[in-house]
Amino acid sequence: MNTDSGKVKLALLLVSCLTIMSMITISASLPDMADTFSDIPKGKKLVKLVLSFPGLFIALSAIFAGIVIDKFGRLKLLSVALVIYAIAGSSGYWLKNIYLILTGRALLGICVGITMTIATTLVADYYQGKERQKFAGIQIAVMSLGGIIFITLGGILADISWRVPFLLYLFSLLIIPFTYLFLKEPNKNVEAKSDVKRTKSPRTIWFVFVNIMLMWILFFIIPIQIPFYLKSIGVEKNALIGIAVASSTFFSAIGAISFSKIKDTFSFKQIFGFGYLLMALSFFCITYGDSYNSVMMAMILAGLGMGVMIPNANVWVMQLAPPEIRGREIGRLTTFWFMGQFLSPIIFIPFLDWLTQAQLFFMISCFLLVLSILMFSFGYIKSEKI
Repeated sequence: MNTDSGKVKLALLLVSCLTIMSMITISASLPDMADTFSDIPKGKKLVKLVLSFPGLFIALSAIFAGIVIDKFGRLKLLSVALVIYAIAGSSGYWLKNIYLILTGRALLGICVGITMTIATTLVADYYQGKERQKFAGIQIAVMSLGGIIFITLGGILADISWRVPFLLYLFSLLIIPFTYLFLKEPNKNVEAKSDVKRTKSPRTIWFVFVNIMLMWILFFIIPIQIPFYLKSIGVEKNALIGIAVASSTFFSAIGAISFSKIKDTFSFKQIFGFGYLLMALSFFCITYGDSYNSVMMAMILAGLGMGVMIPNANVWVMQLAPPEIRGREIGRLTTFWFMGQFLSPIIFIPFLDWLTQAQLFFMISCFLLVLSILMFSFGYIKSEKI
């Protein structure tokens, strides 16, 4: 098949967009949703969990999805996952019980674990070297731009009702024809693999997995807590909250597009250091600013940092993983990615019982600064482009 075809790339990018919209599309709905369920014991905490809950099930399902697609092929599960994605994602519009809504979010997470693992593995299958590096950056950039559209729409629709943004998940149904028409099974997946059990990746791959989890634990407090932080400083419009969160996604697209050129100069570890530094500056802006403009500056810096780090992790794993177990390793990457998103509120929200929001952001910024220094140090100690 011609993997240079714009149609192939379009199909891969459309499937990839479902990942980011699965989590933060409903971010602006959280404050109003929390009011609706405030009479339920721990209702507000359960509502915050709605945003991150899919992450646990993405994490649990992705590694199994990777094993399955290595054995049976990349595309067998995709269409089924896209249909269930639409049903589970939109269930928040119809359901009245917070626990049933959480169940729908769990099912959504399973579908995302499958679709993201398949899309990222196909990028590694179809492209090599510089082309893979370039497309990985484009993939994250388009995911980010798609996120902007859905987050902004979510904010606008949340002013009608917090339930309406859940209907945006029906978008996955529009993608099914593209996957049928333009994506084909890579030839190597039908070849015999007698030594798969003995095939292993370098131990360095676990360094990448741990970093992707840390990165998301630290970053994901933004879409969870920023809507409440903005409300606390007097920003009442849900549309403005959606724009603020979406701006981090927009600038992550800019960072991702720049990744290929940055990688030509710096090592993987140094790029992690640069990304952590930008995130540290972002959290400092939130700590010492109490205006909408300071939050917007923070979103820009955080977005740029995430924009370079996500393709950095993806390409590094693609490079390290042997083709025979590529799906499994990318499934593991997805597992660590979304385990970080799930753990973020569990780790940080309890701190708000004895810290202010500004103090929490300051604590995270200090930790990010330490991580940045460590990554730069490791990168210069071993300065080759790894």
